Amino acid sequence: MLVQCAKVAGRGKGSYFAAQYQRIAARRGKNRATMAVAHSMLIAIYHVLKEGVPFRDLGADYYDGFRREHKIRNYLKRLQALGWTPELSPITA
Repeated sequence: MLVQCAKVAGRGKGSYFAAQYQRIAARRGKNRATMAVAHSMLIAIYHVLKEGVPFRDLGADYYDGFRREHKIRNYLKRLQALGWTPELSPITA
């Protein structure tokens, strides 16, 4: 039952489990990604039941926050290797 829930969550959009599935499936394959999502769901269910708190989805952009500057540099290097020269300007927020 948990694996079926993980497959459905992997096909969804805009959730932490969908982002995790896509990230792992690209590297390891669909079956391993499904099992990893099922494992993450089991851990989340355990903590929800143990601590009595409602489930809080971390969001689809949870993984984008890690090593952000490193990712930007790598993507720029890949674009330059393809022959594109970016016009760099600092982003003001």
